[in-house]
Amino acid sequence: MDNIGNKEGIREIIEKYRADVTEMTRYLGWLESKRSESLSSSYDPADGRGETITFPVYDGTLMNFVRSAEKTGLIDRNYVYTYKKYRILTVADELRFIENAQITDMKTLADILSSYIVRGRTKGVVWPEGVNNGVYYAVISKMKELIEFWTMPFGQGK
Repeated sequence: MDNIGNKEGIREIIEKYRADVTEMTRYLGWLESKRSESLSSSYDPADGRGETITFPVYDGTLMNFVRSAEKTGLIDRNYVYTYKKYRILTVADELRFIENAQITDMKTLADILSSYIVRGRTKGVVWPEGVNNGVYYAVISKMKELIEFWTMPFGQGK
């Protein structure tokens, strides 16, 4: 988008992300309440006899959250380029970027969400990690905050 700095560019950003962010905000209460809780357990079909491998069993709402995220236009497998561009290396870096994000950073916010959703497909601990460290909650609430700020009529602030 060449005209990010003007009103038309901001409108384009809002229209691109509004429906998807609205869909994901229904999980905000749950994400906030489940922070630092265990959202997965291990299932061992051999009941500990060591004959099979165990696999994770996830909280149902967590799986609904992941499926909802995957159905939106927010998830991009190329999130790694954003992480390299902004030198995002740790959870602290992610949270710091989220806290300081502006409306023009919506793509980067979506890429932070993408990182957890995409990596969770192959590494089981990543999906619950996004809840436990607060990144899911922070990124979705920030996106919601930015869209609300830029769509609220002047003079009708909080």
